[in-house]
Amino acid sequence: MKKILVVGAGFSGAVVANSLAKTGRYLVEVIDERSHIGGNCHMEKDPKTGIMIHKYGPHIFHTSNQLVWDYVNRFDRFIPFVNRVKSIYNGQVYSLPINLHTINQFYGKAFSPAEAIDWIKEKGDNSIQDPKTFEEQAKKFVGEELYKAFFYGYTKKQWGCEPSDLPASILKRLPVRFSYDDNYYNDRFQGIPENGYSYVIEKILTHEFITVKLNEKFAKESESNNKYHHIFYTGPIDAYFSFRHGRLGYRTVYFKEYRKDGDHQGNPVINYADESVPYTRIHEHKHFTPWQSFDKTVYFEEYSKETSKDDIPYYPKRLEGDLHKLRLYEDEVKQIAEVSFLGRLATYRYLDMHQIIEEALDCAKSYLERDVSV
Repeated sequence: MKKILVVGAGFSGAVVANSLAKTGRYLVEVIDERSHIGGNCHMEKDPKTGIMIHKYGPHIFHTSNQLVWDYVNRFDRFIPFVNRVKSIYNGQVYSLPINLHTINQFYGKAFSPAEAIDWIKEKGDNSIQDPKTFEEQAKKFVGEELYKAFFYGYTKKQWGCEPSDLPASILKRLPVRFSYDDNYYNDRFQGIPENGYSYVIEKILTHEFITVKLNEKFAKESESNNKYHHIFYTGPIDAYFSFRHGRLGYRTVYFKEYRKDGDHQGNPVINYADESVPYTRIHEHKHFTPWQSFDKTVYFEEYSKETSKDDIPYYPKRLEGDLHKLRLYEDEVKQIAEVSFLGRLATYRYLDMHQIIEEALDCAKSYLERDVSV
């Protein structure tokens, strides 16, 4: 049997490991430098309250891909969950994404959908034909007032710079609904695993031909001694090449944890859009499992900052300088046949869980088709 190394025990690594192991042709070793599986999706029960905690921030699974939805439900029951995000601005609580209720509340109106469409079209900056920046994109579609209320302060805190310095691509689509639909996502399937994401990934990794080693950092020497037939790498692409072209830019987040009796905010996630509030949002974890009830609560204030070498990278900045470095790294990747790079960090893209799983399934399938020799 051929030996395979998978670097990273998140969804990318686990799905690839499972796909290869179940063929019966490979012995798969999965390593992760953290003390737990699951990457940033890791969840664990709070020992004092029994509440399931999203240790690295909220994760709600959503997809319109039937194959991916069926895949994850093989490993745990995903209980339907609708993410209804609120935003506090200037002492008022609003519904996100911006919808008909948000518009009517903000402007003190009672618009019909058609009236709201005309109103927002009038508010939008029609002088901006081809938005180049985040700020131009927002102003073109929603106008100055809604931009200042719901995007400016939050975005500045999250990214650590003026929205006018960010590319328009960060705000990819029209962030407005002209109905009272306050479901944060548009996907057909939405849910949270009954036993948490770490449980799902543990089940994916449970196979007689898979071994998992935690607290183990990847060393490139592992590939040079022909110990492994192939390596699937899900870590940072710049770290793999020892940062020879420079470090890629990321934003990271950190949390301040609080515990109290009762209920803190009555909702899973509330954004704080005012620039004067130092944190970007608060997530209250017991509201992610509405099928359970608790007398106490745990909530996190989330703060954003620039990523240092000792931080966990979260959001790729993908500014012009970053993309130049990325192209240099990608040129080097093309020269390495014995290593596959996949996942958010190894491709320097922000990917949702369903996209990561779909990519990992495709990557494993492609590899198996190429590696036909037994």
